[in-house]
Amino acid sequence: MNFSGCRCRESKGAHDGSLLFYLMSNIRAAVLTVSDTASSDSSTDKSGPTVKQIIEEHSGFLCTESLIVPDDVTLIQKTVRKWADQQDCDWIITTGGTGFGVRDRTPEAISPLLEREASGIVHLLLSSSLKHTPLAALSRPVAGTIKNTLVVTLPGSVKAVKENLDALFSNGVVEHAIDLIKGGSGKEVHAALGSSHGHGHSHHHHHNPRTHHHHGHEHHEPKSRILSHDPSLAVSTRNRVSPYPLISLENALQIVDETIQTLPVVTLSVNSKVTGHVLAEDVYAPSNVPPQATTSVDGYALRSSDAPGIYRVLTSQTHALSNPLPPGHIYRINTGGQLPAGTDSVIMVEDTKLISTYVDGEEGSEGEEKEIETLAQVDPKENVRDPGSDVREGDLVLQKGEKITGQGGEIGTLAFVGRKEIKVYRRPVVAILSTGNEVMDLENPSSARDESEWGVWDTNRPSLRAALESMGYDVVDLGIVLDELSFKHFLSANNRLTLHRIPAHVAALKTGLSKADIILTTGGTSMGPTDLLKPVIERQFGGTIHFGRVTVKPGKPTTFASVPFETTDSVAEVGSKTKQIFALPGNPASALVTFYIFVVPALRKLGGWPRDLCQLPRVRVQLQTAMKLDPRTEFHRAIIRADVKEGVLKAFSTGGQRSSRVASLSGANGLVVLPQKKAGDSVDKLDVGAMADAVIISDLQMVL
Repeated sequence: MNFSGCRCRESKGAHDGSLLFYLMSNIRAAVLTVSDTASSDSSTDKSGPTVKQIIEEHSGFLCTESLIVPDDVTLIQKTVRKWADQQDCDWIITTGGTGFGVRDRTPEAISPLLEREASGIVHLLLSSSLKHTPLAALSRPVAGTIKNTLVVTLPGSVKAVKENLDALFSNGVVEHAIDLIKGGSGKEVHAALGSSHGHGHSHHHHHNPRTHHHHGHEHHEPKSRILSHDPSLAVSTRNRVSPYPLISLENALQIVDETIQTLPVVTLSVNSKVTGHVLAEDVYAPSNVPPQATTSVDGYALRSSDAPGIYRVLTSQTHALSNPLPPGHIYRINTGGQLPAGTDSVIMVEDTKLISTYVDGEEGSEGEEKEIETLAQVDPKENVRDPGSDVREGDLVLQKGEKITGQGGEIGTLAFVGRKEIKVYRRPVVAILSTGNEVMDLENPSSARDESEWGVWDTNRPSLRAALESMGYDVVDLGIVLDELSFKHFLSANNRLTLHRIPAHVAALKTGLSKADIILTTGGTSMGPTDLLKPVIERQFGGTIHFGRVTVKPGKPTTFASVPFETTDSVAEVGSKTKQIFALPGNPASALVTFYIFVVPALRKLGGWPRDLCQLPRVRVQLQTAMKLDPRTEFHRAIIRADVKEGVLKAFSTGGQRSSRVASLSGANGLVVLPQKKAGDSVDKLDVGAMADAVIISDLQMVL
């Protein structure tokens, strides 16, 4: 690796004894001019060269890329995404297309690509320009980050470009932002700013690592979005208090709902494989059903004017339906059969009597009915289904958003109206992964690390797989990953060369991201030195932890994250999208409870379920066991039975509710929702007979 042109200095703060260097390299900038005119004649581009000149006038900055594109959203996005993905630049500046002109589309192109918006930078740009002209109010700048790259959009005028860049370079705003984006602390920028202004800073470090006192006033130092501990450092450096805020159950569910995006629509053949999918289109009857008049019973077609009497019998072998029925004859017909021309009624077999059959030598088949006697007078259209009496042409038979269940009604309806193919939302593929040095694979007992070491059988993968497959989801089993670290030299995003320990989880998660739509992991979410999932997600995949702790019991350390993932879809040509990871607790009961509370709604949202049906159904139940309350919302495993005599659903506890006791879910078909115990509240339990909500996770039972 060539480090020429970089100024190096040794750091004495490496906690793990590794050699650590800071590479004082230039900040690399890329400039994109957006202009229909300039894309046709580059000599008309004035703002792009101005941006490049101003950037390179500042020490430590280098313009490495420049390009001109027309006011075309796709081309803008493709260029910006390419620069960000290659990670060859730290700062992307666009100029032009930010106004209210008909072709001004730069904000619309950049905004969908941003992973984190920088509203403060936008405010800085507008406020600096408004000092010079009120027309700056017509500018529509956007700013934010894509992976580890800062993106800022500037106007197309040279004057506005100069004003905005002056604001961005003043007081080290850009340097500070890029340092933080790349995982730095911002201390060096603070120090440089302090010395340039002639102020000395004395930091007094107390037990709160995020609060520093500056000459008697409290200052909250800006920090990067990465909250997890660095697994490459010594155990003694890990967090003693979780950096992830404890959020409410309601807030967590809202975050999941807002983050998850429904999967694309696919077209499938109408057969058993479409079961479990959700319709992505309204289904209309293409024609009348039945298309012609048919019978609703087994019997004989005749004219309603025919009086009771003896008639010769015709069949499909002896009479064409299109020919009028001859006088003195009736037509034998089975349920659903079409009536022959000239008939308008059907008499049931029960209202007739056999008179004679064909004998050998006669024109009919031996033993077949030859004559029958009708015993009743039929009314017009008696036992007849009119054309369109079941479904008329153009009738809505199934609605978008309806699930095709395994009960057969939906598939039957599709077949009934003659649909051979149907548009549905793609059903998500789910990857599952267990973590932990102590976890052993039941199907591979040799996975135990040492016969003398105590271990536990992996309960989570088998139980989650059973639950998922019972719901119709395809599962990718990623196996068990040990909480181990391997050593590797590498140059990090913030230009640090170090001996870095790479978690073994990375390869498994990469496989999951490539083969599945969502990943479920269990274990590794708490505060242990080898609880690596949060650091891996943030530091190795550049992911975002949406929440890392929830006020729920069991399942407090439940984690929900998004990670960038490159797609090959034609619609995603201009960029990447994200996939979600649920990191569930390792205790078996916690893993299953949080699966039903958090994961099932997410899977349903992915699969196109209507929002109001994504949550599992809730019912009111009468407690048959007293249940203690906790400061967190608790989901108490229970067996719910219907008491028909009393007209009430009754909830029976499954016993001990310890989070490691998966047996508490054996036979359970519901989770009783116990409200939070409020501070100072004397009520600490719900007594027998009390009513409570319960989440239904399986079929209801009857009271024995």
